[in-house]
Amino acid sequence: MKTKCLIIGSGPAGYTAAIYASRANLSPVEYCGLQPGGQLTQTTEVENFPGYPQGVDGNQMMMDLREQAERFGTDIRDGYIEKVDFSQQPYRLWADDGTEIEADTVIIATGASAKYLGLPDEEKYNGMGVSACATCDGFFYRKKTVAVVGGGDTACEDALYLAGLAKQVYLIVRKPFLRASKVMQQRVFDAPNIEILFEHNTVGLFGDNGVEGAHLVKRKGEPDEEAVDIIIDGFFLAIGHKPNTNMFREWLDTDETGYLKKIEGTPRTKLPGIFVAGDCADPVYRQAITAAGTGCQAAIEAERYLLSR
Repeated sequence: MKTKCLIIGSGPAGYTAAIYASRANLSPVEYCGLQPGGQLTQTTEVENFPGYPQGVDGNQMMMDLREQAERFGTDIRDGYIEKVDFSQQPYRLWADDGTEIEADTVIIATGASAKYLGLPDEEKYNGMGVSACATCDGFFYRKKTVAVVGGGDTACEDALYLAGLAKQVYLIVRKPFLRASKVMQQRVFDAPNIEILFEHNTVGLFGDNGVEGAHLVKRKGEPDEEAVDIIIDGFFLAIGHKPNTNMFREWLDTDETGYLKKIEGTPRTKLPGIFVAGDCADPVYRQAITAAGTGCQAAIEAERYLLSR
C-alpha cells in the first residue's frame, strides 16, 4: 500500500500528528504499536493536561484523541511496524501482519518506556502506588510518605520535586554514593525531609489496597546484610527511560541512550521527509502536553515538505 504520511505510534504525539495530518488532507495511516495510547494508559488520573479541569483518566484521554483523529479520516491500525528501509524514497516499511507500506513522509512517535526493577509487585501495584513519573503523580502524595529509587540526576530531581509535596521522601540508592551532578547531590543532602538509604536494594512491596510499604535489603550479599522495611504510600521509579527506537538506529542519529536526534528547533531528522515527535526524541520533558506539541509540529512539517515537492 502507498500513503503520503505514515505515523508510527499512538500516544499524545502520534494522535496529535494524525489529527493535524488528516485535517491537511494527507490521509495519514497510523500504526498504534504494542501499547496503543502509549505510557498514559499506565496512569490512572491525568490532572496536568490543559482543558480537563477535573482531571481525566489516561485511557479515556487517549480514546478521545483517537476518536478525534478518526473523525478527520485517519486510517488507524492496531498493529505495529517491525521493519523499515529508509535507504531510498519513497520509504518502505513492513507491519507485523506482513503489509508492505510505501510512504512519502514518516512521523516517528514510538515513545519511550520507563525502566522498572522487574519485581512482580511493580505490576501488582501499578497505578496503586507505583509510578514512573513524579511530575505526573506526585500531587496525589501531598503530606504523605514516598520512596524514590535511583541515584542519578533524574532520581534526585524527582526526590526534590516530591519533597516539595510529600511529608517524607526516602531515596533508595543501590550504591554507596549518588551518580548525580554535584549541584543536585548538594540539594538533596540539604533537603530536610529527604532521607537517603545508601546500599539498599528493593526486593518487594506490600499493602492491602495499594502500596503501604517496601521490603529492602541493606548491603546485599555482604556479611552484615540486613532486611529493612519502610512504611510508604508511594513508590517512584527513577532509573531511566528507554526510547523505543531500535529499528531506526541504522538510519537515523541517536544520542548515547538511543533518543532520536532532530535538527535543532524542528521535528526534522537528517533524512528528508522523516520527522520525530514525542518521547522517542525527548529525554528532558517527557510530558503529554509537550509530546502533543511536537506531534503538531511534525505534521505541519510533513505537509510543508509534501507541498515543496
